[in-house]
Amino acid sequence: MDATHIEDILKEVQAGRLTVAEAMEHLRALPFEDLGFARVDHHRSLRQGFPEVVFAPGKETAQLKAILHALWARSPHVLVTRLAASQAEELREDFPTAVYHPACGALTLSRGEIPDRGRGLVLVLSAGTSDIPVAEEAAVTARIMGNRVETVYDCGVAGLHRLLSYRHLFREAGVLVVVAGMEGALPSVVAGLVDRPVVAVPTSIGYGASFGGLAALLAMLNSCANGVAVVNIDNGFGAGYLAALINRKEWGD
Repeated sequence: MDATHIEDILKEVQAGRLTVAEAMEHLRALPFEDLGFARVDHHRSLRQGFPEVVFAPGKETAQLKAILHALWARSPHVLVTRLAASQAEELREDFPTAVYHPACGALTLSRGEIPDRGRGLVLVLSAGTSDIPVAEEAAVTARIMGNRVETVYDCGVAGLHRLLSYRHLFREAGVLVVVAGMEGALPSVVAGLVDRPVVAVPTSIGYGASFGGLAALLAMLNSCANGVAVVNIDNGFGAGYLAALINRKEWGD
């Protein structure tokens, strides 16, 4: 339930088309709905501008279905992350319009068009093909939050000419999400070429001395380039969410 939905309810009451009791029934689930095993935060859209996002690992399919039914009843757009393909098929029994994104394991539900909330392009770059699952999670998140997203994959520093051939997109971007494993060098290179915020995402991709992404994380945290913010290892969702907040039109009004 977002601010627009609540405004519509209040207008209906004002116009006499809805009783106070009926309006209270609509608002009864605020601020949260207790399902016993989960407390669904219906107030989050009002506080943060986007509904609660469901993290799938560790949840039974029946639990996921109950959470989604609660969210879908009051939110026009829903996002589930890190969902197994087998569970996605079971969820689509209840939600046939759901879209599963197998590259990153995200599932999205949208009622109508997603409103355009971005000032500019969110550009998502990955250093290697193996980094695509994390990059796709960022891209799916930014899109469902109302942003125009472009992706450029496999443009790491081992072949820098591949990156430079897409410099025309840098000028369109309001924010760039740069995903890299191994030594994690790509965000520093990109940040040295642009005057826009760069959200750096270290991945766990790499050989033994990359320590499951720790080497890339430390390299990004120690970047000598300005304008780099770093999220946790493999956290494509967090990067996409942060990029969407940075790119929101409201901040420019």
